[in-house]
Amino acid sequence: MYRKVIKKLLDLILALILVILLSPLMIIIAIMIKIDSKGPVIFKQIRSGKNNKNFTLYKFRSMIPHAEEVLEKLMAEDPAIRHEYLSNKKLENDPRITPVGKFIRKTSLDEWPQFINVLKGDMSIVGPRPYLFREKEDMGIYYDAIIKAKPGITGMWQVSGRSDTTFKERC
Repeated sequence: MYRKVIKKLLDLILALILVILLSPLMIIIAIMIKIDSKGPVIFKQIRSGKNNKNFTLYKFRSMIPHAEEVLEKLMAEDPAIRHEYLSNKKLENDPRITPVGKFIRKTSLDEWPQFINVLKGDMSIVGPRPYLFREKEDMGIYYDAIIKAKPGITGMWQVSGRSDTTFKERC
């Protein structure tokens, strides 16, 4: 119990400090995204949180608007893209990523709005990746262990190879 309280306090204090300190840079990123492409600055997506509770994840938008529909079309038209996405849950050279999106993804700046998720209590600074509900079946035996913790902005996957790991290794 003591550890949980300390972790929660550290999460809240650190997230608040970082939101305040990073705000000027976040405004610059928002302007860059607006100049780069049409659409909202913040990408919102429902994710699976602790104990399988729904929460809205916030990120800076790094893809074109309607990226999910474009992905479906790409997978329908190209079997290689379909296989790559279904195997890895990502595309190595994803054509949906904007120029600014490439930069903010490479530098993990797209993750900064998740400090708001930490302040709301939906996420922790350190924890497992916040998965999509559609990935539950693919997570297999790892699912029950993963949902016991709050998802994190950073964690083992992010420091263990990130994009160079398979979906199973992420789990």
